Amino acid sequence: MAEKSGRTPTRPIRVPIPMWDAYGRVCRRLDTDRTPDLLDHMRARIREHGDEQDLLDLEAAERELAERRGRKGGRPPKEG
Repeated sequence: MAEKSGRTPTRPIRVPIPMWDAYGRVCRRLDTDRTPDLLDHMRARIREHGDEQDLLDLEAAERELAERRGRKGGRPPKEG
């Protein structure tokens, strides 16, 4: 669930810098960035391997994301 600030919380992960940099370049070549690519991967994993609760949580998360993107001004413009 989102923090009270109204923003989606960040999730730090440990990734070697060269891997992170290479992943960023690959995402740019695919005309995306890391966040939507990682979210797509997470969705696919949950759909493939999730139990009933996982699928319900995914549904709730998708509603939250849709609500955030539907607000006035929508999603911030893509940089780059």
